[in-house]
Amino acid sequence: MDEALLRSLIPSVLTALVRRGADFAAAEDAVQDALLEALRVWPAGPSASSRPRPSRAEPPRDAKGWLVTVAWRKFLDRTRADTARRRRENRVQEEPAPGPAPAVDDTLQLYFLCAHPSLTPASAVALTLRAVGGLTTRQIARAYLVPEATMAQRISRAKRTVAGVRFDRPGDVATVLRVLYLVFNEGYSGDVDLAAEAIRLTRQLAARVDHPETAGLLALMLLHHARRAARTAPDGTLVPLAEQDRDRWDTAAIAEGVAILQTALARDRLGEFQAQAAIAALHADAPTAEETDWVQILEWYDELTRLTDSPVVRLNRAVAVGEADGPRAGLAALAQLDASLPRHTAVAAYLHERDGDLARAARLYAEAAHKAPHLAERDHLTRQAARLNTLRRR
Repeated sequence: MDEALLRSLIPSVLTALVRRGADFAAAEDAVQDALLEALRVWPAGPSASSRPRPSRAEPPRDAKGWLVTVAWRKFLDRTRADTARRRRENRVQEEPAPGPAPAVDDTLQLYFLCAHPSLTPASAVALTLRAVGGLTTRQIARAYLVPEATMAQRISRAKRTVAGVRFDRPGDVATVLRVLYLVFNEGYSGDVDLAAEAIRLTRQLAARVDHPETAGLLALMLLHHARRAARTAPDGTLVPLAEQDRDRWDTAAIAEGVAILQTALARDRLGEFQAQAAIAALHADAPTAEETDWVQILEWYDELTRLTDSPVVRLNRAVAVGEADGPRAGLAALAQLDASLPRHTAVAAYLHERDGDLARAARLYAEAAHKAPHLAERDHLTRQAARLNTLRRR
């Protein structure tokens, strides 16, 4: 059984049922039933056991067509069994004759459906992972560290929300990209690498959408993911960018990300993901932290601020100002921002340390540790405070 093949076929099988008249929730249930049937009757490949296995049918020559046919039958069976759905049965009426499935890929519409504006970001992410990514509810729940029943309810609510949505309007690429960016930022938990899954899904989208921001997002993901192995020490502690072992960075991913970014920038349709990717590329290009081109990074932050005017972008820009023009200039830029911004205190601590005020920096690092959203970040900030307090006592 080729599990990767099954997962890759799920979006097109699902959209084939929706186009035939099934609502999203019923179609998704029918596709899952068809997958279970495939697991039951398709060959499972060589066995590690010497015991004889029950005989199974030969694999279908047209796997997608087989799944569409079986899923449609499952849908019809459920429809006919429910007397409250007689009107829908009149629409679906007769099963189409089995045969090769049409070579139409509706995955793109499925992306747009899962990123429907009526869904919350959390629901859109969960539905995308389930319907487009082919992950099970259990896998998604483990990735988000929530009970499976909680995730099942979230997905069920999302399916009900989009049940009446038709594929008759162009989707919003920006919304789809935002959902994929949220998936990527979840990183890794449990047995599902959400960062890698986001890259896989964004590759699919980039192959279907000729849009520079799609390429920009893919480049950004590759450039950030390339540094993943160096971000933590063997004991799990965070390693800041300036202290990372750059020999552990994935140079192939960096080269691919830079090439994709250059192609996108050449189209002269700059967007926020391209600007973020340009900043990541400049970090990746520096042989050492000391050789980072902070002046050019600051110029890109100025572009990003113009595009988004995001407080988080302005916070990161203050760091770049501090590196390019000195810590006091960075502190002046930071003073213009709301002090309640996440990580504002940590940035202030770093800039005060760069300015030589170790006592104030140590106090701010300790304060930032109490506000940190994750244990690893809190431990890192606590160690920074302890390091400065040790230096002051010498």
